[in-house]
This record gives sequence, structure tokens and C-alpha cells, in this order.
Amino acid sequence: QVQLVESGGGLVQAGGSLRLSCAASGRTFSSYAMGWFRQAPGKEREFVAAISWSGGSVTYYADSVKGRFTISRDNAKNTVYLQMNSLKPEDTAVYYCAAERRTPWSTRSYEYNYWGQGTQVTVSS
Repeated sequence: QVQLVESGGGLVQAGGSLRLSCAASGRTFSSYAMGWFRQAPGKEREFVAAISWSGGSVTYYADSVKGRFTISRDNAKNTVYLQMNSLKPEDTAVYYCAAERRTPWSTRSYEYNYWGQGTQVTVSS
């Protein structure tokens, strides 16, 4: 069982930056692949970024955030991060972190069986 708690969301102007954090409970954090997803009002949840289990040697990004967002993990702190730069109004959403250990990494939400409560990110124009 893994519990995930996101933090770091807020209101930022377009072009600004935010860093989201997701703290995980438990002693087996490194055995989980981690992902970030987001859901805007009236839209379906969508994949943002993923990082592989263990050392996080593999990262993968949605095309919409590639080059602007960076996912990383610190296994000593049981935490995964999402650094978001050059934010755009269309990045406005609730951001969720998720964990799974059936695959080394995944972009598919149905493969993640643990989810945080979400943190709101609002980007003003």
C-alpha cells in the first residue's frame, strides 16, 4: 500500500514556473514507477510525465509538455517532482501523481493503482 500526497500547486502567470512534489509513504518507493497526470475542467484526465522505477533512468513526456516540464525522483526522500517551466494557460488543471509497479514505467492511467488527491495549478494569461 502506498499513500501519495502532492504539494506545490498554485497560481502563476504565463511564462512562470512551479515545482510540484509528491511524497510517498512506505519503504518500497524505489520499486514503483511514478507518473504525473492532469485533469482540466470538462476534460478527461491526461498523461503528463512518467519516470521508471529504481533509479529513474527512463523518463517520458506528453508532447504538450516536452521541453518545458521535467520529472525526477529522490528515492531517499520517497518523493517525485515535476518541474514546470514556461507555463501556459492551457496547463491549468488539477495535477495528480500516481504509482504502479506492474511495469517499469507507463503512460497509461489504468496501469496506476495508487493516486494522490491532486493539487491545483492555475496559469493566468
